[in-house]
Amino acid sequence: MNSHNIEKQQELQGDVLLKDTNKLVLWNDDFNTFDFVIDTLIEVCGHTPEQAEQCTILVHYKGKCTVKTSSLEVLKPMHNQLINKGLTSEII
Repeated sequence: MNSHNIEKQQELQGDVLLKDTNKLVLWNDDFNTFDFVIDTLIEVCGHTPEQAEQCTILVHYKGKCTVKTSSLEVLKPMHNQLINKGLTSEII
């Protein structure tokens, strides 16, 4: 296989990966505390404390933040857990 074919194959594999990738977006609200959101992101999304804090700050100041990028199968349970904990999220 020559280098052009390898590059083309990698490009096609990248396209397939992008099609299977969705975003879990967390929206700001006026009810939940920073600490609660941080703890929830650590528990539900597997964030480090630093990641969770950064996402929480972005949600607060920007109104929303993509907290996880993955396949729909991975994100759907996380979305449901966030909703069950009283947070507002969506998968796009």
